[in-house]
Amino acid sequence: MRNCVVVVCLLVFCIITLAEEQNKISSQWKCDGKPSDQHSIAVPDREGHSYSIAQGNCTAEKGSMGDTKEQEGTFTEFGEVRGGAVQNHGLFVETLASGDKVFLQYHGTQTWKEGKFESGANKWTLAGGTGKFKAVKGEGGCKGKSNLDGSSTWNCEGTYSVAN
Repeated sequence: MRNCVVVVCLLVFCIITLAEEQNKISSQWKCDGKPSDQHSIAVPDREGHSYSIAQGNCTAEKGSMGDTKEQEGTFTEFGEVRGGAVQNHGLFVETLASGDKVFLQYHGTQTWKEGKFESGANKWTLAGGTGKFKAVKGEGGCKGKSNLDGSSTWNCEGTYSVAN
């Protein structure tokens, strides 16, 4: 009887593992040069120190989740600015071509020069979604750079799984 229980448990584990197959994400996002909404509060301890909150929009240049193309995204983030360095964290709400949404929580760093974004990097974790992606899990990271038109381009890599 004990062997039967072990075999059943192993079989269930294998089925769950196969149902949550890891898929790769390789995306590129182009984000508007200025956030659609932004607020900043200076911290009076030294020059160039402030806290900010911002929301902005991005468009997928390439990428998909399975056979569903990525379309657009909205970031909402909180940042601590210290001169040309920013530490931030936020939530990116991605809308797919199917209308489903995917939620990515992220934290990262950025460098700024003369009030303009230069480069950045972040780590993200998938925090759920809607429809087909309601139970999505995953993680990865993005690297961003500024463009001549003031926008930024972010290249993102990671893995995800969706429970069937």
